[in-house]
Amino acid sequence: MRRPVTLGLAALRAAALGALLLLVWNPTAARVEAGGAPPLVLLDASLSMVGYGGRWRDALDTARALAQGGVIWRFGERVAGFDTLPPTQGASRLAPALDAAAARGGPVTVVSDGAVADLADLPPDLVRRARLVVLPRAPFFDAFVASVDGPRRVSAGDTIRLMVSYGTAGKRERGNGKGTAVLSTSVTGRRIASRVVNLPDSGIVSTDLTFPVSRFPFPGWVAVEVRLEGVGDEEPRDDARRFVLEVSPQPSVVLLASPPDWDTRFLARMVEDVARVPVRTFIEAEPGETRWRDATTLESRAPSDVARAVAGAALVIEAGDPATFSRFSPKGAVLLWPATRRLDGDWYVQPPSAAPGPSPLAGALAGVAWDSLPPTTSLVELALDSSTAVALTARLARRGPPRPVVTLSAPAGARRAVIAAGGLYRWALRGGASGEAYRALVAALVDWLLEQGAGSGERLAPVVYDVPNGMPLLWRWTGRGEPRDVVISLAADQVQRVDTLRFDANGRAELRLAPGVYRYAASDGGGTERGVVAVDTYSDEWRPAVPVLAPQSGTPGGRLTTVALRDRWWLFVVAVAAFAVEWAWRRREGLP
Repeated sequence: MRRPVTLGLAALRAAALGALLLLVWNPTAARVEAGGAPPLVLLDASLSMVGYGGRWRDALDTARALAQGGVIWRFGERVAGFDTLPPTQGASRLAPALDAAAARGGPVTVVSDGAVADLADLPPDLVRRARLVVLPRAPFFDAFVASVDGPRRVSAGDTIRLMVSYGTAGKRERGNGKGTAVLSTSVTGRRIASRVVNLPDSGIVSTDLTFPVSRFPFPGWVAVEVRLEGVGDEEPRDDARRFVLEVSPQPSVVLLASPPDWDTRFLARMVEDVARVPVRTFIEAEPGETRWRDATTLESRAPSDVARAVAGAALVIEAGDPATFSRFSPKGAVLLWPATRRLDGDWYVQPPSAAPGPSPLAGALAGVAWDSLPPTTSLVELALDSSTAVALTARLARRGPPRPVVTLSAPAGARRAVIAAGGLYRWALRGGASGEAYRALVAALVDWLLEQGAGSGERLAPVVYDVPNGMPLLWRWTGRGEPRDVVISLAADQVQRVDTLRFDANGRAELRLAPGVYRYAASDGGGTERGVVAVDTYSDEWRPAVPVLAPQSGTPGGRLTTVALRDRWWLFVVAVAAFAVEWAWRRREGLP
């Protein structure tokens, strides 16, 4: 007689089949794994930690106590390993450090004064996980020079106009600072100009300082210092900024624009950039106006002054109505850019190889992606003769016969180039490959017109000539061919340093220097580049700032992972054990 199946046997069978079903289905689940990495402390090593009221020593002791045998990273403008040296980084960016800490795993603690510059870039989930220890700076009053802007290259006889931004921050106590200050300009300790300015209650205001170049003690590269004097604040290291410029004995390039337009504005900037010589621009705003104006100051200039500048220039650019320039007699090379009787339309520039005849610019323009360039907006029909070489052509809407866009000639030994297209500034405005094409075209034209002069040998140049304290000096490769390492020698205050600029694939290199004015000489065997760069004692980090981080305890460190059910060994044990126990029970009870 068969014994009935008991409730226990049914439960065992159900458990075994249920386990098998789950193993076949194999669902996944998320879980937080405890990080195996030791604790990580991110220590703020920006200059604000050693500024007025900074608590660097407290932060250092706190980081050591919280690490508990773990790891300490310093962060600021970049992430670095731990050391006890005072901070030198000129920015406080927390996002890169949090990203690196998340990839490492383990609990994370941030020790900072709370004034980070990239709050909007911080991932909220990473911030919530981190423990934040905030050691704010003591409040104080500060007056500072925020920025200085002006022309990078000037010539003898010019008037320099520097735009200076200055301001105050923090609460001004009674007897702390005054409502006015003296804004002075000096070169190598010699005062050039000064004026009394009113200090704002808070925030930044702008003013200009104008003075003649004749007050400079010597031509060449100089570092102009603009300083606030008599401010009576607690932090003097941000009271001055430097501005590096070059003084040339005479203008090497003169640009005449009648009337001025976007093409002439972009051309003036690019010529000065690629040729590394001062460009003096005169404009005739109204047709038929008898007086010219300096494009920098908008001051009126007599035709005789313009004529003298044209006669002494190595290159004259005449952009606009050709009849306006008939009374001038350039002695050097000439670049013509006529703006009358243009044919409007979408004119697409052709590769140099499509132009009839040899072109001296073909080598310099070999790498331009012509099909990706926007069309020019108009074209002037040019009359050609046998002595004219066509460097570039264009076709209307990519159809029809090609028309000359850039022509080159040398009548009586004087080099002359003509640009027939209007709207080339759109190449520079778009940037990227189009911007590089515009730069290559202007550089090639200037080099040819100056007979391989000012701009031809340049292989590298600073992106900016003056940077705040703690920030790197950036350099760009401007020579032909692939970027290569360049040995650079820097001299400041009778101290000389030799370093190597290592350019990346994008032609960028950086160099970190202590505050000072450096005369550099860079050589790679093909010539030597010389100039001046400056690193200010000023930094945004010296100025008082409200903490944007608040203290928090954070959440336990861990890593979110997904686990499949088949990865749980105990489920296999449940299925096997249930089947085994059921089989043994059935045998004992005499059941099949």
